[in-house]
Amino acid sequence: MQVPQLRGRSSPFEDVILSVFQLSNLLSASGDGLVADLGLTSARWQVLGAIGVGPSRPVAWLARDLGVSRQNVQRIVNDLQRDGLVSLEPNPHHKRAQLVEITSTGRDALDSATRRAKPWAEHAAAGIDPDDIETTQRVLHAIGDAILIYDKRSSQEENE
Repeated sequence: MQVPQLRGRSSPFEDVILSVFQLSNLLSASGDGLVADLGLTSARWQVLGAIGVGPSRPVAWLARDLGVSRQNVQRIVNDLQRDGLVSLEPNPHHKRAQLVEITSTGRDALDSATRRAKPWAEHAAAGIDPDDIETTQRVLHAIGDAILIYDKRSSQEENE
């Protein structure tokens, strides 16, 4: 994967960010192809996966867990519901914030996607030292944490 240079103006960190953007696009496109015949996209797969691994939750909680906007998750949940992959159930703690539950059809699609992802991920990781993978994970978390702190500070400064 080649990262375009910013005409000599990029720092090594900026190159990392560009690489992450490129990798994100590549993962989405490859994931879309992997699960298209299941009626999923990478975005739908991600949301369905979040629904399938935990207890029933409202859309806002799913969005928080995924780190994306509530509106985006709501749109995807609506699509998944239309296709019979999830259902919306009454929430005993909140009248309007229904709980999103995976259906048996959704569970079948998620299980199929998960089975397909295993050899895909193994191929992608082949030849990469496991220590490098662990280091990458730590670095990505550190970058994410730093961005969250920056965003929180910026938001607080705007509100002062």
